[in-house]
Amino acid sequence: MTTLVWFRDDLRLADHPALRAALDRGEPVVCLYVLDEESPGIRTLGGAAKWWLHHSLASLGERLREHGSELILRRGPAGVVVPEVADAVDASAVVWNRRYGGPERRVDAAVKVTLRGAGVEAHSYAGSLLFEPWTVTTGQGGHYKVFTPFWKACLAEPPPRAPLPEPREVPAPASYPDTDDLADWGLLPTAPDWASGLRETWEPGEPAARRRLSEFLADDVDAYDRARDEPAGGSTSLLSPHLRWGEISPHTVWREAIGSGRNVGGFLSEIGWREFAWHTLFHFPALAEDNLNARFDAFPWPELNEEHLRFWQQGRTGVPLVDAGMRELWESGTMHNRVRMVVASYLVKNLMIDWRHGERWFWDTLVDADEASNPFNWQWVAGSGADAAPYFRIFNPETQAKKFDPQHQYIGRWAPEYVTGGELLPEPLVDLRASRQAALDAYDVVKAAADEANRK
Repeated sequence: MTTLVWFRDDLRLADHPALRAALDRGEPVVCLYVLDEESPGIRTLGGAAKWWLHHSLASLGERLREHGSELILRRGPAGVVVPEVADAVDASAVVWNRRYGGPERRVDAAVKVTLRGAGVEAHSYAGSLLFEPWTVTTGQGGHYKVFTPFWKACLAEPPPRAPLPEPREVPAPASYPDTDDLADWGLLPTAPDWASGLRETWEPGEPAARRRLSEFLADDVDAYDRARDEPAGGSTSLLSPHLRWGEISPHTVWREAIGSGRNVGGFLSEIGWREFAWHTLFHFPALAEDNLNARFDAFPWPELNEEHLRFWQQGRTGVPLVDAGMRELWESGTMHNRVRMVVASYLVKNLMIDWRHGERWFWDTLVDADEASNPFNWQWVAGSGADAAPYFRIFNPETQAKKFDPQHQYIGRWAPEYVTGGELLPEPLVDLRASRQAALDAYDVVKAAADEANRK
């Protein structure tokens, strides 16, 4: 008999509750990762995410070998693959850490029913969030829709548990089942290979995640509150893709931050924002497709201007900070958070392009895009989401550049022609003031529709 550990977005060995539970059973352990692009509703990964996944799985496989084990790779619908592998390894139990998106929860529930029907134990554990989404409720028992009271409620709970130690050994079975070759999955771009910037920027894997946390707490966290809005400042944690892929757990981040003796309140509130995004997705699974605030269903989006969308994607809008941000994204698979807000606001409120188009582009190009934070943050900027900025709060990219990149360091790195003047600069796609007013006029339609509905 063996215990099967089903890895998902938790590609680590330290603080892995499902792995710890498997080891506590005292049986040989088989570690499995399933690339599921076939189950209904499961969102296919974007190109940058696939690049990261390839390298993160390679790192996890290497670490498991160092601990006396192997990582088994299979591709296909999890509802079929997991029970098949469980049967092949004579599993007495299958364990995993929970997922919180609607389609993922349906898959996991179906797998649990199938396994238990076959006489195999199936257990899930809390490993990806500090607080389970259903445990943080308002005084009326509902879910939170505003961040500040949500985070206050979280902080009023017992503190997050201590992270679990990394195992010294993962006991091997007598033999392993067949495994796919990671290279055959085609996760890396080849024709063309556009990932050189990703390779220069990132090192996926659990060891790199632990190093990055240590470096941030030692060198950067003291300046976080003061300089985190400066895109050239270098004080951000750069932990988001490591958290997204579960190469480090939020419990580890929390405990080491608290134990650092530094001023970490502002940084931990950003961990709280991540929690709030997952809290929202759990209660509203259609976050990437539907307006959280249904009032915005009445927003009069014009016909899509595909040329404007393409110029925005390529960083050719004629707006220096927007173009710099979009080029950073394409080159490195990430973008400074302040600039993410600026480029999103420009797309939605100056170019008047539906936020879903931007969300899909970020999904394909960000290494840290996940099912919660990506649509959650797009809806926040659009004004249709939880705790959203008022619609009339439109980020002026010129003002933002003067305030947060006054020496043009960020723009000079990613869109240098705006600083040197050495190239023919693109004409701005729209006038910022006129397009802002057009967006406010369109929002009046939303308000009028809501007022009409209230009168009925």
